[in-house]
Amino acid sequence: MRAVLLNSLGLFVIILIGYLTKRLNLLMKADGTTISKIVVNVTLPAAIIVNLQSLEVKNQLLLLIAAGLVLNLVMIIIGHFFSKKQEQVEREFLMYSVSGYNIGNFAIPFVQSFMPLAIPILSFFDIGNSVMLAGGSNVVIEGISGSNGPRPSAKMVLGRLGRSVPFLCYLIMLFFRMVKLDLPPAVFQIAQPIASANTFLSMFMIGLFLELRLPKKDVALVLRVLVIKYASGILLAVVFMLLPIPMMIKIVLCLVSVGPIPTFAVINSVAAGMRAEVVGFTSSLSFLVSLPLMTGLLLFL
Repeated sequence: MRAVLLNSLGLFVIILIGYLTKRLNLLMKADGTTISKIVVNVTLPAAIIVNLQSLEVKNQLLLLIAAGLVLNLVMIIIGHFFSKKQEQVEREFLMYSVSGYNIGNFAIPFVQSFMPLAIPILSFFDIGNSVMLAGGSNVVIEGISGSNGPRPSAKMVLGRLGRSVPFLCYLIMLFFRMVKLDLPPAVFQIAQPIASANTFLSMFMIGLFLELRLPKKDVALVLRVLVIKYASGILLAVVFMLLPIPMMIKIVLCLVSVGPIPTFAVINSVAAGMRAEVVGFTSSLSFLVSLPLMTGLLLFL
């Protein structure tokens, strides 16, 4: 218990350091974008390669790909149900915010610091999740909200996935492990120190992106989004606890259920017409809510 709390405190301190460096003008929010590119294209792929090096592909792991797709759809439906009386822009904002799972920038760094053996489970889940974040969610949300804008196409979704370095690493490592082909040990030896930097850079980046100012008129909307997101997430976590599935898979599914808003949800909400300051504040607050929630769940389980 003490180790879990100290690890969680360490992650919070890194986020706080990132936030303070921005407040003290040592770094700017724009620097967070640069760090984000390093995380997504360098340290996260390295973490995927290192953590999947000895993976045994089993049917229950392959089912997690489907779980990543299905849970996104479930959360979109929940968001749609609770936003029927709101304006279209707010409806889409709510559906984007409550659906999708922040795996690469939060769940993997979080789990990596507590139980690295769970990373393969997260990786399989994120394959299905990535398909939705890369455009699958856009298709569903714009379809049920009646948006008149251009609809995302299969070509666009595949194009986004083809440009995603983490997604390509998932597929490459999955292929190697399915055919039981091992990469040279030197590859993992080189990737290990790069992968070790993933947790620090991810949490530091979150600190740089934190926005804690919001006009009072938007407080009710932000609270509504977060209450729906986390109430639904906790309910799903309870369901997962009761399912007869392996404990490690149970823990991972419970943790991702109460994770923060993913980056693509922020991008899509702004593209749908929602004000950037509202989206940014909601996303920032979700990180601060998710960290203690995920820590509490980990202690409980």
